[in-house]
Amino acid sequence: MLKKSKIIVKNLKNWYNINGDDMELFLLCIKIFFVRILDVSMGTLRTVVTVKGKALYASMIGFFEMFIWFSIVKEALNTNETSIWIAVAYSLGFATGTFIGSVLSKKFISGNLSVQIITDKAYPDMVNTLRNEGYGVTVMDVEGKNKDQEKYMLFIEINNKSLNHLQHLVKKMDTNAFIVVNETKYVQNGFIDIVKK
Repeated sequence: MLKKSKIIVKNLKNWYNINGDDMELFLLCIKIFFVRILDVSMGTLRTVVTVKGKALYASMIGFFEMFIWFSIVKEALNTNETSIWIAVAYSLGFATGTFIGSVLSKKFISGNLSVQIITDKAYPDMVNTLRNEGYGVTVMDVEGKNKDQEKYMLFIEINNKSLNHLQHLVKKMDTNAFIVVNETKYVQNGFIDIVKK
């Protein structure tokens, strides 16, 4: 494997007429870029897991994240190279890792959301439709700016993967509905949707 890598590097040098120092800089930048993607993605996941109160998982992710970070920073700082491309690779890796970590968090880490919907069209269609779709809906009378107009607040606790489906249903019935979404850290008893969309 090592022999093959040396042959590839040698061929690259010959094809592109790259001298040894430039090739070393190029490989260092590539390494920094991809390792930063890995450790920053792990950092983003660790933050999400910490917020959700899963300290053991967060600690395990944190150990590997810092081990990777220390290894690559040590190499980047101890090099004799002073090229701006090292900083560019480091920064691009950080930005890309943040993006990838956020996407992975949304896709693989489930959580609960509290949704409040203020509408004047709660009854009967909206409440019945949402309940028929599998959502647990609590309804309260509220007072808006216009005291003569009936307003209702719908309180719904959902899994975060159901948010787009819920928003689509509500907007179909009331395009002017006021929707507030908050992340829920802890839920005891009650009903959480079982909607799989």
